[in-house]
Amino acid sequence: MQKQMKWPLILFAVGVFMAALDNGIITSSLTTLNASFGVSPTWGAWTITLYTLGLAVSVPIAGKLSDRYGRKKLFLIEVALFGIGSLLVALSTSFTFFLVARVIQALGGGGIFIIASSYVLSKFPAERQGTALGLLGGMNGVAAILGPNIGAFILDMTGNWHWLFLINVPIAILLFIAGIRYIQDEQELNRAAVDWSGIAVLTLGVLSLMYSFSNLDGVNMLQSLGSPMFYGFFLVGVVVLIVFYFLERRLEGSGREPVVSTQLLGIASFRWTLLIAFFSGAILASVIFIPGFVEQYLGVSNTASGYWFTPLALASGIGAGGGGYLVDKKGPIWTLSVAGLLSAIGFLLFPLWVEHIWQFVIASTLVGIGFGMMLGAPVNVLVTEQAGENNKGIAVATSSLFRQMAMAIAPTIFAGFLARSFSNLGTNIQDGFADQGIQVPPEMLGQYTSGGASGSDVSSLTEGLSQIPDPGIRETILQALHVTTGQGYNGLFWSAVIFSVLTLVAALITGVLRNREKGSAVDLS
Repeated sequence: MQKQMKWPLILFAVGVFMAALDNGIITSSLTTLNASFGVSPTWGAWTITLYTLGLAVSVPIAGKLSDRYGRKKLFLIEVALFGIGSLLVALSTSFTFFLVARVIQALGGGGIFIIASSYVLSKFPAERQGTALGLLGGMNGVAAILGPNIGAFILDMTGNWHWLFLINVPIAILLFIAGIRYIQDEQELNRAAVDWSGIAVLTLGVLSLMYSFSNLDGVNMLQSLGSPMFYGFFLVGVVVLIVFYFLERRLEGSGREPVVSTQLLGIASFRWTLLIAFFSGAILASVIFIPGFVEQYLGVSNTASGYWFTPLALASGIGAGGGGYLVDKKGPIWTLSVAGLLSAIGFLLFPLWVEHIWQFVIASTLVGIGFGMMLGAPVNVLVTEQAGENNKGIAVATSSLFRQMAMAIAPTIFAGFLARSFSNLGTNIQDGFADQGIQVPPEMLGQYTSGGASGSDVSSLTEGLSQIPDPGIRETILQALHVTTGQGYNGLFWSAVIFSVLTLVAALITGVLRNREKGSAVDLS
């Protein structure tokens, strides 16, 4: 029995790491990719956007189909799709073909974590589920943090972006072969007909909603909220999802099997758990900006900054494993409460305390442990408590969909803080000179007051300012740039503190609701 559980868990962990790594690994090669295909940065951003949308679409589909056809079969299909998609991406001869291949890759990668989690929840003893789910969550978090560094390393070693994707192919082949041999799946299959029309409506609603947020401008947030490209797709997405809910409710009443159980959505603790999943996705999105903080604010070179991410990555892995252990020993509510508190303290240290790299290590370690504890175990245990055996896959998929949506929405908000801070660059320069009693020539100040465009590349701006011959003027302007960058990151980290506190509050409310619902849980098996 030990061997039967060990090997599937290892295979699932490798699969989760491989799929989660792929969106981060590409960020280090966007400039190279854009140049290779001759596209603008705006078009190049679609390589990430489409992958994110593909992940979101595949999540509910994989969750439902795993309940219908079996987790082993769906895992093999997902791994095969991911491997084929990776090969097609690497062999792309045009940007259009590249984008299509990225979608295929995402459709394969999105379901691996869902299938792995539902397998653990169904096959592992209750006292070991938390530890196993913590391992899967740890793979997810570590991959998100290390992705850009691993991508940069592969690019430096090979000098060719194709290897970023070719490396997935042999891993996928080995996972496929080992999965056939070692994954034993004897689940009771849900034989009800698949609600393909419901899947189509849900997919349309999610795509429309997420696409609307991709049209937001972090610098001009209020203006972009009034843009037809935002509110048009947003309203369509909301309306379609409302229609989806009533279609599923009607379908459930007829005795057929819906994509998402409306009975589950009717349980208050389930809805609050979905909110926790959303908040944890936003926290994970904020962590992705920490590498920029090390380079742009602490002044560590991009070649050395990767070494300083190691404590954060290790802490997230420790947090995920420790979180899984605590779920087994103390329960998911206690674990989420501690995770939210640690994450809030860690993020709070960034704007209030961190000025040196050793301080960064302490703060990032607390953040890593905190958000690592949120991933995998506690949310998945909570979300499947009342789902029944036949609905565990779609219950996990629904929570992962909420997390994925937050990871698509939150970066726009966070990036907006950084971009908007550079509108203060001219004022900060002027204040710096005023403190020294120096009058700034208007033509010199005018070079920096517009600053928003320059804010997208702090390292280039710093390099340009270092050419100023007068050391006093140079240091004053560089200090103003340092202050400006800090203002942007402070806004980002304060937002992360809020999301962490919301996670803590939502966990406590879920605990209260959960206690009330005990003894009257809906049987959905």
